[in-house]
Amino acid sequence: MPESSPFPDHAAWAALCDTMKAAGDRILAPDFPGSPEERAEGFRHLAQQAVCWLTWGVGHLDPADPRFMRQNDLLTRWGGPNVDNVYKHARIDAEGTYRIRGLMHSCEEFLLAVRIGNMHQERYGTLHEVTATDLGIAPGDSFEILLGGPEPADPAVRWLPLPEGARMVAVREYYYDWQEHEPAVLTIERVDRPTVPERLTPGRIAEQLDEARSQFERSITYWNDYQRAARTRGEDNTFIQPRTEPKGLKGLVYGFCFYRLAPGEALVVECEAPVARYWSYQLYQLGWFEPVESIHRTGGLNHRQSAVDADGLVRVVVAHEDPGVANWLDTEGRSEGMLTFRCAWADNRPEPKAQVVAFADLETRLAPGAAGGPTTPEERRAHLAARAAHAAWRFRT
Repeated sequence: MPESSPFPDHAAWAALCDTMKAAGDRILAPDFPGSPEERAEGFRHLAQQAVCWLTWGVGHLDPADPRFMRQNDLLTRWGGPNVDNVYKHARIDAEGTYRIRGLMHSCEEFLLAVRIGNMHQERYGTLHEVTATDLGIAPGDSFEILLGGPEPADPAVRWLPLPEGARMVAVREYYYDWQEHEPAVLTIERVDRPTVPERLTPGRIAEQLDEARSQFERSITYWNDYQRAARTRGEDNTFIQPRTEPKGLKGLVYGFCFYRLAPGEALVVECEAPVARYWSYQLYQLGWFEPVESIHRTGGLNHRQSAVDADGLVRVVVAHEDPGVANWLDTEGRSEGMLTFRCAWADNRPEPKAQVVAFADLETRLAPGAAGGPTTPEERRAHLAARAAHAAWRFRT
């Protein structure tokens, strides 16, 4: 932090502005995508990261007065978010006791994790995790969960411990069927030591601004480095087979395929259908690790939205133009990108295989009825209209 000012809040603000300026300069560096369109997306990403981390750092730093913040929505994407999720984060203190109350509405599952920090932070990791299914919570249910404090004597109380080092609680809501229904609602409150927040001091706002600066800087650099490092683990158009991320969520596995497709080419992915509560294939931009357009285009498909062929295989087509099959992932015309296979709470761990084929040869390359069979333009428009209607509800304010 600069030492030229005697006022900690001014110094923290100056450091934040310097960091944002340096991040903008990095967009022109050779290790970031370099086309005019990609740079435009990069500057949009920086602006939205500023919104994300200023909101988190300045508005959500106090574990005595927590609120859930929705992140990785349509405006604050970082770290390869799942387009089937809503992410909500709140700050907590491992010594505190908290009550989470909620209404599931159309949410079909959630994963609640007690964490040290986000993956791009210097200190991160998951200390405890549990799903709605584990807790006996189903779509449409109302529920209450107690976090921390002594374990209640009543076994009917849903209680989770807060291990030493816990600094945040993260919830991932899952929406399998993209339907036009109300999403989940969650609240959190501290119950062991209710406090009235004191008036803001220069030292406190300096702490909040420094938190925003640190998260902003590390998110921009970490996820760019993460994608480039992942790409070196394999060859383009070939899957880096599924694994659980170190210090990540134990119930989730990820497989990556960095594609490179010329005009007139497509990538055909074949995989045994997972025996799992959830799985999906999703496309991501390079550099910013944001999803490609997945509301007005089909940038991702999950297990409810994908067709399984008669031979038990899932076949997905990654292509620049519509091949007329149900399991199409739309590249938005991007010649390069990242395809992620997710599998959660699975009884098996299938390994996807990918092959580049000529777009004109897809009909002969795919078995009759493969990839969901023929899909008409009218069916495609109806599918996309349903996605947009669902998203309007899921990300409503």
